[in-house]
Amino acid sequence: MTDAHQVIDTEVKSNDVVLFMKGTPQFPMCGFSGQVVQILNYLGVPYKGVNVLEDEGVRQGIKDYSNWPTIPQLYVKGEFVGGCDITREMFQAGELQQLFADKGIQVQQSA
Repeated sequence: MTDAHQVIDTEVKSNDVVLFMKGTPQFPMCGFSGQVVQILNYLGVPYKGVNVLEDEGVRQGIKDYSNWPTIPQLYVKGEFVGGCDITREMFQAGELQQLFADKGIQVQQSA
């Protein structure tokens, strides 16, 4: 197991919600990462953002870890949810909110 794989595995398993993204939640460096950050912030879900631009090993490693070619990547309770399009579609359909509820993650969404 590579160091990057170990870092990724630790983040995924030790955080209820983790977003592997370009940039940080406070300063997303791409529009797709920014969209997922907006959704999570809107829902008021606590999450950890991992900036893949800080480590090329993690940037490539997350693609191998999930067998998914793009970033951002959202994980909930150790389970890969998807990238920007999937997250956005799930949010719009109410499925993302249901996933958080099913996993016992409190959504603070203001109606």
